[in-house]
Amino acid sequence: MDRGNQSQLGHSLFRAGAALALAAIFLAGCSSVAGALLAPKVDATASRLSPGDFALDTDRFEASLSGDAANPAGASVEAIIDMASLNIANPEFAGELMGPAWFDAASHPQAVFRSTSIQLTSETTAEITGDLTLKGVTRPITLAAKLNGSAYDPLRQADVVGFSASGEISRADFGIDRFSGLLTDTVRIEIEAEFIRQKPD
Repeated sequence: MDRGNQSQLGHSLFRAGAALALAAIFLAGCSSVAGALLAPKVDATASRLSPGDFALDTDRFEASLSGDAANPAGASVEAIIDMASLNIANPEFAGELMGPAWFDAASHPQAVFRSTSIQLTSETTAEITGDLTLKGVTRPITLAAKLNGSAYDPLRQADVVGFSASGEISRADFGIDRFSGLLTDTVRIEIEAEFIRQKPD
């Protein structure tokens, strides 16, 4: 898509397939949040979820963002993780985490985030509030997000954009309270993501 035609888009849909993460916030190719909503489509190539000192990654993650460039605060975000796709090197530990005491992936195969509000704090930052459903429990959470910038990658022949987001949740709030006396209850979410703008269909 010609960059000069981007300003004609009043509504856009973003899709992402992320390698390592929880949620997609700014899926764009420009220097501001408002401009982010002008991009037609993007694919996530890398992001990261880091709860405390233990990091998990997944290769099955989808996210979408829809909104109007004239009203970026009115955008909406949805992200879905396939819990069975979490990459855990130790099979025994993987079985423990996927079991009923932790994620109970058999009964609750997906974790879902849906935004309820986006509050811009600057041209490149925002607070994303939404509902996170994990292990069948839905709680509100807030992520602080930052658009890191964008550039044209001549090797991939596409616009690439990066963003960061972070927040904290209580694992006990989601019914994941095993070893509560030994392990911290607070899980910190750290997301670093890179997205590639797709060519229009």
